[in-house]
Amino acid sequence: MRIGVLSYQGAVSEHIDMVRSLGVEAVPVRDAATLADVDGLILPGGESTTHGKLLTQFGLDRSIRAAAECGMPVFGTCTGLILLAREIVGSAQPRLGLMDISVERNAFGRQVDSFEVDLNVEGMGEPFPGVFIRAPIIRQVASEVSVLARFGGEPVFVRQAHLLGCAFHPELTSDARIHALFVEMASDYRAHNAEKRG
Repeated sequence: MRIGVLSYQGAVSEHIDMVRSLGVEAVPVRDAATLADVDGLILPGGESTTHGKLLTQFGLDRSIRAAAECGMPVFGTCTGLILLAREIVGSAQPRLGLMDISVERNAFGRQVDSFEVDLNVEGMGEPFPGVFIRAPIIRQVASEVSVLARFGGEPVFVRQAHLLGCAFHPELTSDARIHALFVEMASDYRAHNAEKRG
């Protein structure tokens, strides 16, 4: 199994290291050919406007949408969550628009307002260390979106079928449980594809 990490900017190496710590191959993704050879894609943090423009410029937005429509799991963290959102409050910037949520950029404050807080995540016994850096707030979720964790009453970790998104940075911790959840989703997708091929 192979997990791809979109590698335009952001905490790419941290995501790759986290996936590899689980014994799974991880590769940087910058083009459609590499994307076609992975079982799941992580969209890291960074600058959402730049990410959106580069995805459009290189045509990778179309390839990611097509792969997601075929069931490939996609996991967005911070900026990655913004790229996944159907709506960005007050912005028409380029996005993938795959997940039925509305987000507001930088709504938890600027870089100097960064913080870490223990989160109670559905399905996880011990609290998860949530690292928030210029984090977006999820303002609305559709009925088909499950809220897996909240902070201050707002959703910060959500899942919609094979799409996973969090406002914080699990790759900046030593806790691999959220990445393990995504690897499990990718494993199920790979097994499903193998079954279809017979």
